[in-house]
Amino acid sequence: MGTYLNKKEFNDVLKELKKEYRIYGPKLFRNKGRFSDTDLVRYDEISDLDEIEFNKKSYYSPKEVLLPIMQTLFYFTEDKVIEPKIDDKKVLVFLRSCDIHAVKRLDEIYLKNGVEDPYYKRRREKIKFILMECQSSFENCFCVSMGTNKTDDYSLFVKKDGDSILVKVKDEDFTSYFDMGEEIEVNPKFIKENKIKVSIPDDLDIDIFKSPIWSEYTSRCIGCGRCNTVCGTCSCFSMQDIFYKDNEKTGERRRVWASCQIDGYSEVAGGFDFRSNQGDRMRFKVMHKIYDFNKRFGYQMCVGCGRCDDACPEYISFSNCVNKLNQEIKEEK
Repeated sequence: MGTYLNKKEFNDVLKELKKEYRIYGPKLFRNKGRFSDTDLVRYDEISDLDEIEFNKKSYYSPKEVLLPIMQTLFYFTEDKVIEPKIDDKKVLVFLRSCDIHAVKRLDEIYLKNGVEDPYYKRRREKIKFILMECQSSFENCFCVSMGTNKTDDYSLFVKKDGDSILVKVKDEDFTSYFDMGEEIEVNPKFIKENKIKVSIPDDLDIDIFKSPIWSEYTSRCIGCGRCNTVCGTCSCFSMQDIFYKDNEKTGERRRVWASCQIDGYSEVAGGFDFRSNQGDRMRFKVMHKIYDFNKRFGYQMCVGCGRCDDACPEYISFSNCVNKLNQEIKEEK
C-alpha cells in the first residue's frame, strides 16, 4: 500500500528527512548544457519537489554521489597521515531502475571483487534508494535488452501525478514520515519495450579480438572519454599525490576518475602503451562490459542506460557496436 500527498505535504516530509539525510536527485540546470543555449540534467542535492526532473534522463549518471569525481583519501605531513572527516548524514538518492542496477555493478567491483574498498564502503552504507518511474523509454535506452528495466531494490517509490505525489514505502525506517494522507494501492510501472534492442552473442569469446570491426573506431573515436564519465558502471580511477607549495613535504592523496579511452591510461613504466590506438581501447571497453564482467560475476555489466551514446561527439553507438559483433559471429557460423 501507499499514500497520496499534495506538494506541500511532500515538501514538508523532505524538510524533515533532510534533518537526517542528504537528498540527491536529477536536477535541471538552465543553459549549462553542451552548448550555451542548452540545458543540463545532473545529480545534485535537492530540497524541494520542483527541483527534481522527473521527465528527462540525467546527462551524467548518479554514480558521482557514491563515487566522487575527485576524492581526497588522506592528508600527509612529514610524520603522520590524517584521513578527512566523514559526513555523518545518511543519503537518499532518486534513481531510475537502470541506475539502481548500475549501483549493484559498482558494489561488485568495489566490495565483492576480492578486497573491500573502505572509502566506497563508508559512503555506500549510508545510501538508500528512492525509485523513479520512467513514463516512456528515453532516446538510446536499451534497458529491456539488459534486463535492468525492473527492480525491487528500493526503500521508497515516488511518482509525481500533476500537483500530487504517490508514495510507496518499502523500508520501515520511513513509515513514520509518510503516516498521513489517503492510503491507496501504489506500484511502479516499468518499461516493457525500448526502440533500441541489443543482442549479446551467447558464444562470445576472445577470438573476437581479432575482428576487423575494431579498426573502424581507430579513425572515428577521438579519445575524449565522455562515454566513461557519463557511464553508471565505469569505475576506473587514477591516483594523484598533491604536494603543497608552502611545505613540499606535506600534501594529500586523491583518487580521480579515469578513462580507458584516453591517452596514458594503459601506459606502463618505460612508456609502453598496451592499447595505443582507439580501436584497441574501444575493444577493451566493449568486451569488459559484455564479456569480462559477465565471466566473473555471472551477469552483464552494461545496464542499457544509453548515456554513452547520448554523450559521444562522434556519434559512436555502443549498442550498435554490440549488435555488429552479434551479426559477425552469426555470419561466421
